[in-house]
Amino acid sequence: MASNAGLEVDERSRNAPWEIDVETPNKKRSDSRDPIAHPGSVIINVQGAFIADDTPQTPNGSPGAAPEEYLQQTQDIRLPNHRAIVSHIAVDIGGSLAKLVYFSHEPKSIELGGRLHFQKFETDKIETCIDFMRRLKLEHQQQNGLNPKEQLCVMATGGGAFKYYEKIKEALGVEVLREDEMECLIIGLDFFISEIPNEVFTYSESDPMQFVDKRENIYPYLLVNIGSGVSMIKVSGPRQFQRVGGTSLGGGTLWGLLSLLTGARSFEEMLKTAENGDNTAVDMLVGDIYGMDYNKIGLKSTAIASSFGKVYRMKRQAEREAEDHGGLSNGDRGSSGTAFRAEDISRSLLYAVSNNIGQIAYLHAQRHNLEHIYFGGSFIGGHRQTMNTLSYAIDFWSKGEKQAYFLRHEGYLGAVGAFLKRQPPNWGRRNSFDGLSRMGSRS
Repeated sequence: MASNAGLEVDERSRNAPWEIDVETPNKKRSDSRDPIAHPGSVIINVQGAFIADDTPQTPNGSPGAAPEEYLQQTQDIRLPNHRAIVSHIAVDIGGSLAKLVYFSHEPKSIELGGRLHFQKFETDKIETCIDFMRRLKLEHQQQNGLNPKEQLCVMATGGGAFKYYEKIKEALGVEVLREDEMECLIIGLDFFISEIPNEVFTYSESDPMQFVDKRENIYPYLLVNIGSGVSMIKVSGPRQFQRVGGTSLGGGTLWGLLSLLTGARSFEEMLKTAENGDNTAVDMLVGDIYGMDYNKIGLKSTAIASSFGKVYRMKRQAEREAEDHGGLSNGDRGSSGTAFRAEDISRSLLYAVSNNIGQIAYLHAQRHNLEHIYFGGSFIGGHRQTMNTLSYAIDFWSKGEKQAYFLRHEGYLGAVGAFLKRQPPNWGRRNSFDGLSRMGSRS
């Protein structure tokens, strides 16, 4: 096999999303002079891979608190058997968040393998993300020298890969390769499903995190990727996918409305605020209308009949009391104690957006006869109320026939997919297959 920057090139079908080099002792290796039919996929050694339970590390390999501009980190993935140099990083730049994935060897010894790191930034602060990538570039140069063949490359996907292409390229002075967003999402999800233990799980209140064993055939499935908006993608096989629907009411909707209605300054803060809320203070429930369950159509008294349905009546009551007693308006606390807390608003809106996504996901899964539904995207953020709402919606509407799945690295599907698509120069997709026989003779 030919290689570049320590990354081997796959000789099998380039239709495979990624390949794995387990370096088993008796594994037959192809001779470097063999003709190469379909080069292209990066081989990352995932033998023995596992999710680290220690503190995520900073670019210099030491754990520590990240600057305020860096959002909550996800646990690293240890790759104890990958020892080759990795000369690229990957970034998925969406409308709200930029998600970065990069590899580093364990400190002081490549014999210990390395790990994948995960980092998020607000897209509005893209300069912070670029500065972080600049630090990674400098560290890479310090470790690997200035050999042109091993200079750092940036794999970019998402809308920001195009919007910020020139800015990234100029700031870092490196090659920036742009990859298709949907394709990267599927590659990343397939990788997590198939190769990372304790990554995929189901959620319920009684069993919050039940890890799922690998299935022999993971296809077909529906991916519901919840970012600023929502895309729903039917996946029939490796790189065989079709966007079958979506909704504009996604994470950006929740983020935007809560920015207007509360004092929260980050998405994580909004989710934490929602944890302490009581949505029944603003939502109209079935019990508020019937005074009991509506058993004939299977609705419990605690089911939400109308999101924010109590607000208008309560607001008008508070305004009338303010007019009678003077000095208060716009739903401020009146003599009856009526008020709209940020915590209650946050929880109500979280339920409204999540329930909407869950029901639309079920309808698409039903239409395309898909039993398995994977939820990805930074909207979820490991938040138990979000996962419980989505899982309950799928179970309720499908009468238990369909299953919702979640991932511990749900926000990094696209970034990981882009990371796995790295190709050495002059190979495969981006160029014709002219001259492959000449390349195949390289040692």
